[in-house]
Amino acid sequence: MALRYFFALFVIQKFIKYLNNMKKVTLFLLGLVLVFQANAQNSESDKVKRACMDYIEGFYEGDEAKLKRSLSPDLLKFGYWKNKNSGEFASAGQMTYEEALNYAKGVKEKKNFPEADAPRGIEIYDVDDNIAAAKVTAWWGFDYILLAKVEGKWMIKQVLWQGPLKKKEGS
Repeated sequence: MALRYFFALFVIQKFIKYLNNMKKVTLFLLGLVLVFQANAQNSESDKVKRACMDYIEGFYEGDEAKLKRSLSPDLLKFGYWKNKNSGEFASAGQMTYEEALNYAKGVKEKKNFPEADAPRGIEIYDVDDNIAAAKVTAWWGFDYILLAKVEGKWMIKQVLWQGPLKKKEGS
C-alpha cells in the first residue's frame, strides 16, 4: 500500500513537472509567434512608410520615378486650400496620376524645390493585409492617404489633403 502511495506521488510529481515544462514551452512558442508577427507587421509598416516617403520626395524633388513607384495610376487626389484673404477653404479640385507626374516634372524643370528643412512627417494609422492608412505632413499642408497592396507592392490609391500647413506659434 505504501509503495503504491509513493509511486502515485512520484507519478503525480513527474506529471506536474511535465505540465510546467509544457507551459513554459507553450509560452515560449507563443512568444516566438508574437515576435514574428510583430516583425511581419513592422515590415509591412516600413513598406507603407516608404511609399509615403516616395510620395513626399517625389513632389519635393520633382522625381517622377518616386511618384510612379508610390502612386497608383487610378489615383484619386482631392484637396482644399485656405484663401488667405477670406480665411475660407475652397476645393482645389482633383489631381490625377498624370497631373501629379507633370507637377513633379515642373518642380524639377523650374528647380522649384522646397527648403531643406521642409516637413516630411509620416504617421502610419493602420496596416492590414491589403489596405493601409497614413497621414503625411508636407510644406503644402497635410494629406490623408489610403493605400492598397497591388501585386505585393503598397500603392497610394486615394489622397485627401488640406493646406496651407498651419504655422507653429513663434515661427
